Amino acid sequence: MRRLTPEELSARNKRNLAIAGALVAFIVLVFAVTVLNLKRNIDARADAIAAGQPVEYAR
Repeated sequence: MRRLTPEELSARNKRNLAIAGALVAFIVLVFAVTVLNLKRNIDARADAIAAGQPVEYAR
């Protein structure tokens, strides 16, 4: 196994940071979509209760 040059190490570090940034962005996106879906369901449930409609729980 050969030693990496400083340029190769720098390139690897930059690539690792780019991958880490993309992973964090994906996690934030999934979290945001989940929170928005939960909020939408809570709002729909509150509207149904206010309208006097029966609300079913998960079966």
